[in-house]
Amino acid sequence: MANVLNTINVDGKTYDAAAYAASKTDEKKSNDLDKNAFLKLLITQLENQDPLDPQDNSEFVAQMAQFSSLEQMTNMNDALGKINTLVSNMDTSVLVGQLSSMIGKGIDWEEQVQTTDDKGELTLIPETKSGIITGVTVADGNTRVVVMDEDGQKHTVEIGNISNVYSIIEEVAENDGTNPLDALAAEMITAEA
Repeated sequence: MANVLNTINVDGKTYDAAAYAASKTDEKKSNDLDKNAFLKLLITQLENQDPLDPQDNSEFVAQMAQFSSLEQMTNMNDALGKINTLVSNMDTSVLVGQLSSMIGKGIDWEEQVQTTDDKGELTLIPETKSGIITGVTVADGNTRVVVMDEDGQKHTVEIGNISNVYSIIEEVAENDGTNPLDALAAEMITAEA
C-alpha cells in the first residue's frame, strides 16, 4: 500500500517509488542499442514510409542483412563470454589441484616489508621468508597458498611471489624440534606415512 513516504510525483502523476526506480533502471537498460532495438527501428521505418514513394527493395534487403549480422555478432559475443567463464573456471580448478599437491612442502617467498631508510623516509624492501604450505585459497578470482612461517603465523602468499619449493623431510631430521614449523612438519610427515 502506497503512502506519502514511498511515492514519487512525476509530471503530475503519483508513482510507487520502488516501482518507478525499477522502471527507470529497465529504461536505462533498454536505451542500449541491441538487436531488438534495431528491429524496432526497422519496423517503425516501414510503418512510417511514404506510400507514394516506398523504400527501395535493395535498401530494405541491405538493412535486413545488417540486422542478421548484428544478431549473429550478438550471439557470438554471448557464446564467447560463456566460453571465457568456463575456461577461467577450469584454469582455477587445475591450479588449485596442482597447489593442493604442494601442501606440506616448504617454500621461500618474497614479501615487501616497509622500513625506514637512513633519511627517515619510509621505503619498501624485499624480504625472503620461509614456511610450510598448509592450504590453498581462492578469493576474488586469485589463487594463493596459505603458509605457516617459523613464528607460527599464517600468511597468504601469491603464486608469483614464491621463489623456492622444497621437501621438508630432510629439514626436520636436522632440527632440534623447538621451531613450530618442525612440529607441523613432523605431523605432516607422520600423516603421510
